[in-house]
Amino acid sequence: MKEIILVKYGEIILKGGNRPKFEKILIQNISDAIKNIATVKITIQQATIYVEVEEEDRIDIVCERLSLIFGIVSVARAAVCEKTVEDIEKVAIEYLKDDLLPGTKFKVEAKRSDKKFPLNSVELAIEVGGFLHEEMDDLIVDVHQPEATVQVEVRDRFAFVYLREKRIKGQGGMPIGTGGKATLLLSGGIDSPVAGHMIAKRGIEIDAVNFFSFPYTSDRAKEKVIELASIIARYTSKINLYIVPFTEIQLAIRDNCPEEHMTLIMRRFMMKISEIVAKNNKSLALITGESAGQVASQTLSALDVTNSVIDMPVLRPLIGMDKTEIIERAHAIDTFQTSILPYEDCCTVFTPKHPTTNPKRAMIEKSEKRLDIDALIEKAVVGVEKIEVYPKM
Repeated sequence: MKEIILVKYGEIILKGGNRPKFEKILIQNISDAIKNIATVKITIQQATIYVEVEEEDRIDIVCERLSLIFGIVSVARAAVCEKTVEDIEKVAIEYLKDDLLPGTKFKVEAKRSDKKFPLNSVELAIEVGGFLHEEMDDLIVDVHQPEATVQVEVRDRFAFVYLREKRIKGQGGMPIGTGGKATLLLSGGIDSPVAGHMIAKRGIEIDAVNFFSFPYTSDRAKEKVIELASIIARYTSKINLYIVPFTEIQLAIRDNCPEEHMTLIMRRFMMKISEIVAKNNKSLALITGESAGQVASQTLSALDVTNSVIDMPVLRPLIGMDKTEIIERAHAIDTFQTSILPYEDCCTVFTPKHPTTNPKRAMIEKSEKRLDIDALIEKAVVGVEKIEVYPKM
């Protein structure tokens, strides 16, 4: 019995004349994601991508990898049948015998894309359902609350049978590469990896920038950020991570600026440097994990102060979310446990006891004048380290 993987996509279908372009990008993303996992043949027809895996023992891992690719809404292992009622019924019994155990409540749903097939969708579902009920032990027909739904799809060349409950939910969204590129300010915390994942889901390629303050932040903190980037890369493919040396800037701020302004001035430096790195690498926007009012530097007036130093758009997908919602998403994308490892990032170094929560641009700019801003930024940019981070599987 031959098995195949049926990959369904959703939002791409609505893209009109751009649909073929987006389908081509999705197929390329699939090919790139599994090229080192298994030997496959990929074809597309009628809003379904068919993935044939040469090595039978690799089908499960291919399905898992496919479920992480943006643009895909579901992944299902299915048995391939000839387009006859007799073969569909024969294959269904053999393929589903370990799932349709005695006492199982089940129903059959059918979809007939080939209108030349002699039975319509309802007739086919009734025929296959009746056959399974007669031939298998003690099955219970329940069309309202089934425990198992047998899905039959009749398409141009073949028919397919699978159990809907075993279908794997995909990430949805749009394929990476359809929405341009943006640069994520990636800290070691909970929020920024979630923000990166959410923006990447819209088809946007992600670079990342991290600010590293050795020796006040340890090599383990750097390794933690690389680990987070590798988890995000499961969904986005390779990520270019830019590590910015930030110690000298933080010390200059500490020694020359009012304590209550330190965090905001630091954030302004981060934004300026990130914009330079982003433009050097053809990114069109920055991404941050800021949530309105979560900390002193994320009040609306504080965000206005940090925004004012750059011209590039800033994407803040978490802005209206609370911490509980963000944590739930971090668990879902598997970054939470890494994010809570107890290695400090540069944002926790020299934290003021009473940061200002209602800053004015003029006030912060006056404090900044005590610094040689251009020289500090130039030196930091020259010292940037680029790390190519690949998916952690």
